[in-house]
Amino acid sequence: MSRPLVLVTGSHGQVGTEIKRLSSQYPAWDFQFVDKAELSIDDPAAVDRFFEAHQPQWCLNCAAYTAVDKAETEKEIAMLVNADAVGFLAAACRRHNTRFIHISTDYVFSGDATTPYKETDVTSPVNFYGDTKLRGEQLCLANDPSAVIIRTSWVYSAFGGNFVKTMMRLMKEKSSLNVVNDQQGSPTWAKDLAQAMLSIVDGVTAQSLPWTPGIFHYSNEGIISWCQFAQAIAALTGSSCVVNGIPTSGYPTPAKRPAYSVFNKEKIKKVYHISIPAWRESLAACIKELQ
Repeated sequence: MSRPLVLVTGSHGQVGTEIKRLSSQYPAWDFQFVDKAELSIDDPAAVDRFFEAHQPQWCLNCAAYTAVDKAETEKEIAMLVNADAVGFLAAACRRHNTRFIHISTDYVFSGDATTPYKETDVTSPVNFYGDTKLRGEQLCLANDPSAVIIRTSWVYSAFGGNFVKTMMRLMKEKSSLNVVNDQQGSPTWAKDLAQAMLSIVDGVTAQSLPWTPGIFHYSNEGIISWCQFAQAIAALTGSSCVVNGIPTSGYPTPAKRPAYSVFNKEKIKKVYHISIPAWRESLAACIKELQ
């Protein structure tokens, strides 16, 4: 009997790279890692041909347009990658009986809440990137109602561009930094999210867990501001750089940011038996890798 094939799109992104690094722990599966060069997910004919040829049992969509500020002007490409392409993948998954796990974002919410967002809470993005990701969720479930969507927030890793790497670089160059202190959320180490996704695949494949479609929330545990995140990075790297808190109004960006991006994660814990590490221990582990 052939081994199940797990297709991973966006293989050079943060989560895709972490899945690749963890894949050797799952010798019972074959993995196929693709990026735009190997598969244009925004081309429905190319997606169909790929699924016909390879017949993946799983598709983990880690591909995304993630330049939040640029999305305000690069609207067409952002919508194509974050929405239309998700619909094409979902439709192919449905036709080929492929289990689909798609990654979405806290930016589908307005950030006006004062208690952690549940999966059922009303969505209302405050920027165009959030609009594209919400449209992606809608197209995903319209084309494949049996898909799983995992919303996540504040993703960082040892790979690609992200807040942790930017702060570590700036802290070597500057004696002080100003970082916003009135936006709250929960960081997510891409490795932890990758592990959660693979745990779902593992549990369902082994039939120890039922496949349960729908939307789920995942981030590391704990609530902090971007300023506190930066201060923790300084402390864990032994940097003498002073991190000062400033209001969002003191750091204007092309795209508005939600002020509150905290998730209620009880659903993914209960349904898929996922245990979630605290943000600080994951940050320490990532920084150790970077050093």
